[in-house]
Amino acid sequence: MRVLLLHNRYRAAGGEERAVAELAALLGRRGDTIETLERSSAELAGGRAARALLHGGLDADEVTEAVRRVGAEVVHAHNLHPLFGWRALAAARAAGARTVLHLHNFRLFCAIAVAYRDDAPCFRCRAGRTGPGLRLRCRGSLPEAAVYAAGLRLQQPHLFAHADRLVAVSRATATRLIELGLPSAGVSALPNFVPAASFASETSAHRGEYALLAGRLVREKGFDTAIAAARIASVPLLIAGDGPDLDRLRALARGAEVRFTGRLDSASLARVRAGAGVAMVPSRWEEPCPYAALDALAAGVPVLASTRGGLPELVGDEGLVAADDPGAWGRALAELWRDPEARRTRGAQSLARARERFGEDRYYEQLTAIYGG
Repeated sequence: MRVLLLHNRYRAAGGEERAVAELAALLGRRGDTIETLERSSAELAGGRAARALLHGGLDADEVTEAVRRVGAEVVHAHNLHPLFGWRALAAARAAGARTVLHLHNFRLFCAIAVAYRDDAPCFRCRAGRTGPGLRLRCRGSLPEAAVYAAGLRLQQPHLFAHADRLVAVSRATATRLIELGLPSAGVSALPNFVPAASFASETSAHRGEYALLAGRLVREKGFDTAIAAARIASVPLLIAGDGPDLDRLRALARGAEVRFTGRLDSASLARVRAGAGVAMVPSRWEEPCPYAALDALAAGVPVLASTRGGLPELVGDEGLVAADDPGAWGRALAELWRDPEARRTRGAQSLARARERFGEDRYYEQLTAIYGG
């Protein structure tokens, strides 16, 4: 296959950037011809971002030229806002490529992408009705909220019209997106994958020295729930990540056995993960397919995760805990922590589940079926 990837990088790099990079690497390993065309929102002037979002993207000729240069049969788009927009898909299709739009979050409908506010999931904005995001100023300032409300409403029908296939990263996310207004025809669920070289050979969770949280420190991740649970269970907790909620979380952790490492590179995070006895993913938003859970499974670490979004599909029923019940999290953590053999068993099951469901061979097979029609 000859594939052109499109991605508008976020101001703060996250899981979607990793997904795009690992997809490109996988296609390359399988002998496909691959090129990635990226634009970045980092230090993007507000006026240019607003113009792009309202106009449906800028410089679509660059996409046309890339399709022709690569001879792309498929243009696989990820985040398109604000600089690519629907015009990138239209240009790709006009140049003869099939178009796949990969949805990693709720950005087509929600101005802040995570569909979360006031400490709860929020799906007020749906279909072409983006007024709630304007009234609530979800983007902060009134002018920016107005641009996003108008831009999202204008772009939605064009994006749907020019995408041959739509891909969500979990069945739960696909269902929610369809409820919000995504056309149901041509929608597939394709979870993220773990490269073959990144799987552990066996679990070491029974020897783990702490429970682990990893990710961006924001309220919707529910890290405060995990801190409360660790305090209840008297379990050491290590938090790897950085973000705007750091000071609040530090205050909540005062007096408990909690260590903050800051943001770690992938190698350092892998070493930290290898020393964990349990990983916790207490997200309050409907998280689609977080690498925090996926990487822990592939490392043979048992995962306790909330019941929201795509997490049940990743973890399975045994590891699920109600998102808003710190007491339940404390009990689940204590039960697992005091039984090293249970952690060994659950860790081995996690590794087997990851190999079966989230390996690169299965991902590539499903992806090529999507590319083919």
